Amino acid sequence: MVEIKTEAELAVMREAGRVVANTLHTVKEAAAIDVSLRELDEIAAQVMSDAGAKPSFLGYQPHSAPTPYPNVLCISVNDVVVHGIPTDYRIQDGDLVSVDCGAILDGWNGDAAISFVVGHADPADLALIEATERALAAGIAAAQPGGKLGDISCAIGTSGRASGYGMLEDHGGHGIGRAMHEDPHLANEGRAGRGMRLKPGLALAIEPMLTRGGDAYRCAEDGWSLLTVDGSRAAHVEHTIAITEDGPRVLTVR
Repeated sequence: MVEIKTEAELAVMREAGRVVANTLHTVKEAAAIDVSLRELDEIAAQVMSDAGAKPSFLGYQPHSAPTPYPNVLCISVNDVVVHGIPTDYRIQDGDLVSVDCGAILDGWNGDAAISFVVGHADPADLALIEATERALAAGIAAAQPGGKLGDISCAIGTSGRASGYGMLEDHGGHGIGRAMHEDPHLANEGRAGRGMRLKPGLALAIEPMLTRGGDAYRCAEDGWSLLTVDGSRAAHVEHTIAITEDGPRVLTVR
């Protein structure tokens, strides 16, 4: 069931989104060579706690997962596309790091992700990240009242493929609100003019995932981390947005 939010509810989601944005900003600032992923996770937990928020991911267990998610953040490095579990792995020079963050404030969720390179960057990794950000921007721009859900999917997919990158099979964005994952599912590829109509008050998490190789992925032994089959590097970016009469409103900014 798709839930349409009131302006008052979107205002609370905006504050949850601000917590997410501040957390991502702080984590990116702290990410450096020899810093462990677990240390970044602990920093995120403190930022959320200080803001009076709770992590959306910690303890989350969808039907596809063998265990509840054990951490605050998802931190995916290099060929890990999404859902990477923060471990004692220490960041190395040139690592491509994707950080996904969800926070609950006053019963409402925000969800966003960023990708960046620590240390000396391979230009090909920077190009991948820029293309993923362009695909996100294209998806957001297509989230217009009166349009269709497929307009967003088409915009994301067209942008990503035009840049020459792979896209993670069977994954995309989602509705968001009182629950972190709500209807509708938002594919990262699709046909314009198809799907449900975009009504003011609909909140969506838009999240393209691009790879420097193919579309195929595999699940790691931890039951969560999704890696590219060909070992190519990947990037993941995301914003929570609301459909409004005046167009898309990004909720996960500082």
